[in-house]
Amino acid sequence: MISQRLKAIASLISKDDIVLDVGCDHGYLDIYLKENDLCQEVYASDISEGALNSAKDNFKKHNLKIKTYLSDGFDNVDVNYNTAVISGMGSETIKHILASEKTPDKLVLSSHKDLYSLRKYLNENNWILEKEVIVYENKHYYSIMLYKKGNQVLSKIELLYGISNNKDYYQYLYNKNSQLIKIVPFIKKINLLYNNHLLKKLIGKK
Repeated sequence: MISQRLKAIASLISKDDIVLDVGCDHGYLDIYLKENDLCQEVYASDISEGALNSAKDNFKKHNLKIKTYLSDGFDNVDVNYNTAVISGMGSETIKHILASEKTPDKLVLSSHKDLYSLRKYLNENNWILEKEVIVYENKHYYSIMLYKKGNQVLSKIELLYGISNNKDYYQYLYNKNSQLIKIVPFIKKINLLYNNHLLKKLIGKK
């Protein structure tokens, strides 16, 4: 059964998209897209040969023909695509992948670390954050972001916390910061207090 996180990623894919799933892992997203006819075509790549072989096995089990690539990001991919899905890795790795000249004009991204750094990088490199979906699964919040090429200026609060308007997520971050404030050195408390001040605005607290 496909996870809610992967369903959320799939919800940002359009019928006319030719998708490259970078870091496809077991290929579950690709199977879901293909079997439900959610895009024009889907390709799968991974830097790990083991992961790619696992995806290939799963494609065979589902009687699906999905072309795969052993590749660091877009490097070894020799087909045309207009959309890239990059999820399940840190922001520094994602930024490394996006530095390629082969990066398409539509991205669906989900980083598990340092979302501020990723949003800031994309904002400074002519990307528009069109939509952001927050999913809570396995006691963890996941941010899934849809980006398209263009110019946009995000505020500091949007760079830090995105545009999802998910108050449960903001409350979780506020509570997490509140716990950290009790144990971190004074210099770090100041930053956390400021962040909670911003989160209060998003949550609607006075």
